[in-house]
Amino acid sequence: MQETLLSRIEDPCDLRRFRESELTQIAQELRDYIIEIISQKEGHLGASLGVIELTIALHYVFDTPNDLLVWDVGHQAYGHKILTGRREAFKTNRDYGGLSGFPKIDESNYDTFGVGHSSTAISAALGMAIASKLSNSSKKHIAVVGDASIASGMAFEALNHAGVSNVDLLVILNDNAIGIDPSVGALKEYLTTTKSGKETGQDNIFEALKFDYSGPINGHDMNGLLRELKRQKTLNGPRLLHIRTVKGKGLKQAEIDQVRYHAPGKFDKITGDLTPSDTSMLPPKFQDVFGHTLVELAEANDKIIGITPAMPTGSSMKIMMQAFPDRAFDVGIAEQHAVTLAAGMATQGLIPFCNVYSTFLQRAYDQVIHDVALQKLPVIFCLDRAGLVGKDGPTHHGVFDLAYLNCIPDLIIAAPMDAMELRSMMFTASLGLDLPIAIRYPRGRCHSINWRSTLGKISIGTSRTLSRGKQVAVLTLGPIGVTVQKLIQENQLSVTHIDVRFLKPLDKNMLQSVFESHEHIVTIEDGSLIGGLGSTIKNYAFSNPSIGDESKKAYSVKIHSLGIPDTFISHGPTEQLYKEVSIDEASILNLLSKLLNQ
Repeated sequence: MQETLLSRIEDPCDLRRFRESELTQIAQELRDYIIEIISQKEGHLGASLGVIELTIALHYVFDTPNDLLVWDVGHQAYGHKILTGRREAFKTNRDYGGLSGFPKIDESNYDTFGVGHSSTAISAALGMAIASKLSNSSKKHIAVVGDASIASGMAFEALNHAGVSNVDLLVILNDNAIGIDPSVGALKEYLTTTKSGKETGQDNIFEALKFDYSGPINGHDMNGLLRELKRQKTLNGPRLLHIRTVKGKGLKQAEIDQVRYHAPGKFDKITGDLTPSDTSMLPPKFQDVFGHTLVELAEANDKIIGITPAMPTGSSMKIMMQAFPDRAFDVGIAEQHAVTLAAGMATQGLIPFCNVYSTFLQRAYDQVIHDVALQKLPVIFCLDRAGLVGKDGPTHHGVFDLAYLNCIPDLIIAAPMDAMELRSMMFTASLGLDLPIAIRYPRGRCHSINWRSTLGKISIGTSRTLSRGKQVAVLTLGPIGVTVQKLIQENQLSVTHIDVRFLKPLDKNMLQSVFESHEHIVTIEDGSLIGGLGSTIKNYAFSNPSIGDESKKAYSVKIHSLGIPDTFISHGPTEQLYKEVSIDEASILNLLSKLLNQ
């Protein structure tokens, strides 16, 4: 095999030994390498292909890792990983025990900051720059931010502070007009025409924030990038370099269909064609059930509104946006705004379905409490990607929502076990509630092909009993109940199985009956054990004077809880992660068999 220039690069010091005239070839080899690996292993493709020249130029010009480089989100950092000592290890990208799909502090000293959520890079780099100033360090600090990310409130908060900080901070705005879906909002339109005040005689928005603005320049022109970055290296103070790039650059299909090729799955590395798969006989994704059901409800009720913060395709809100473009809104990477926007709509009698990934709703926690729950506004939160999400890892696992929502008064928390329950919960919420509700469901497919059931109302706070036994009762919340019911049927276990459905309010009549008639209670959830179903059931048991009171000897029930322990769970296939936390089929069956044989 012919040696490539890339194969000779173990770290940026090796890169800097090459002539500038050779960097374009290295860029092509780096693109080819990423395409080759991701075509087989899957992962985030388009964003990294779009910043190949920038990645090489940054590491060539700046003295990384002494100079501190912060990538926003991290979808665009594959080239960075490969150039910083992880070329061979990149073949393990997103594998269990392999490289993280995102920059991670404990993975490399070139990863200066862990980034899984967007719009954090400017704040982090500013913090580093202030620290350097206080220690009289001469380090450079660079934050690379996309045009979708810089529109977020947090990014503007950081820009507002940085502009008066007088520290050495270079913000590189990677403007490709798309995040995961196309960028939205007035700022996107502004960026397409913005020029420096030096040219127009009128400050642009970044100069108004006291940044030294340069650009826009072609982000794929290696010589132009090198020239400008060398100039930036000689400067001090807050400055912003605006570059224009093409997401998916170098793979024709990825350039044409930038949404699909953000994370395309497996594809042909030569043609870019996606690996064909027949999904016609598979159950639908929870996301598509949500999208189609929302349209069905909206057709019958013109007060129903859809809201998502920058995830219309991933959440399937796109279905509503296409059917009712005036009643569905992508608000960009702005989770706080999404929640309070929904609250405002609710005050006027609208019925907002606010669809946010579980891990991203964490960013709007204050708004959920103050703007929604405190005012008892009936916003309907649909929490996508709840539970363990697999290879995206700990920044994206939706394992905390049950716990962080459970402590909020006047908030209903529901988790459908299957597609039919999701539809019924959405229908019930659309009829009008006195309180807000959060309906959580996982990434991935349901378990039934026949999901288009007749919409039916569910009584809030009620469970359903799926099987009956005498000694052991299993209480499940969400789709993991399908796994439990399958185990019970296939192994002919004499076990009571209850689909709890609502974490809040609890079905106390059901709990009282279960505690009175069973020796063992097993709770199973795809969420944090602390604050989730398990701890809630235990709290209920200890707060009920007739349960767990040794002096009365009324009950001798023992409670066993399975779920996510008090640790951050790594990345890897979901099946492997379930095994790690003992909520896989084998672990559940082992526990139930053990309890039944006692």
